[in-house]
Amino acid sequence: MQVIPIPLDDRDRLAGFWWELSMRQIEVSRTIVFDAPRRARAFFESTVADNIDIGRPDEVKLIFARQIRKNTNAEFATRIVTRGTDVTINAFYKHSRIKEYLKEGRALRIETVVNSPTDLGVQRRLRNLAELIDKARAANRRLLDIQRAGQGCAIETALWERISQPSLEEGRRTGAIRFGDKRVMALAGALCVALNTVIGFTNKSLRASVSQLLGGPYSAAQMTYDLRKLRLKGLITRIPHTNSYTLTPEGIRFAITYTKLGQRVLPPLLAANQQPAPIGLQRALNTIENYVGNYLEHAKLKAAA
Repeated sequence: MQVIPIPLDDRDRLAGFWWELSMRQIEVSRTIVFDAPRRARAFFESTVADNIDIGRPDEVKLIFARQIRKNTNAEFATRIVTRGTDVTINAFYKHSRIKEYLKEGRALRIETVVNSPTDLGVQRRLRNLAELIDKARAANRRLLDIQRAGQGCAIETALWERISQPSLEEGRRTGAIRFGDKRVMALAGALCVALNTVIGFTNKSLRASVSQLLGGPYSAAQMTYDLRKLRLKGLITRIPHTNSYTLTPEGIRFAITYTKLGQRVLPPLLAANQQPAPIGLQRALNTIENYVGNYLEHAKLKAAA
């Protein structure tokens, strides 16, 4: 405040004229340098693959290494990704966005660009800069958290049982969040959207995503009931002084595990059970199917007891 020049001096202020600085655009970035370029490429490529069907950003863009001159008149598009082509992931929220890309082949770069501080619930005055930076850094961190979980999302047996079976939470009986249930799988898929984890979500915003994945009606009462189960099982937490929620670390692993199992692991296995799959593979899959069925039946009897 002392070094930035302003057009009014102390005499103008004493005369009743005032001038206060405000923020227009703030960019907060984080760069993580890998010890080997191959590991940076592997992580980023898997992140791009996850964002196609799990993270679902607003835009996955290819940036081509071409010179742009005044007389350039061509579309910047191609079917072949070659050396010199960079991939960026963009997620937009109101007037702001989060951008992620691989920098110089060995560094993961995340940039949160805030074009309106009110998007993150911060006033525009310059004295609120520290608060805005803290919230933007938290957005960068949460994006990394969900991407890290996407590379290793296995959950322990105790957590799986607590989620998938009825349990007693905070002295109240809480219903099961059963894997394979159409509504549960749509809920998990909606929670996997990276923007929901980074910015947070409300009853209304999450309900729209779940309804889209269900392909049918999904009422506000159903959303309220599901949010209650998620909160009591420790999978989401309410952001203080708001009606928004964010996923906990366990909630991130739950959402990604359910979604990856439901979309990537089980469909190929079940498809392999059809002819002309080798007879040995069919027998192995039938054994797995019987084991899972017996386990679920045992779990139901245990819960009923």
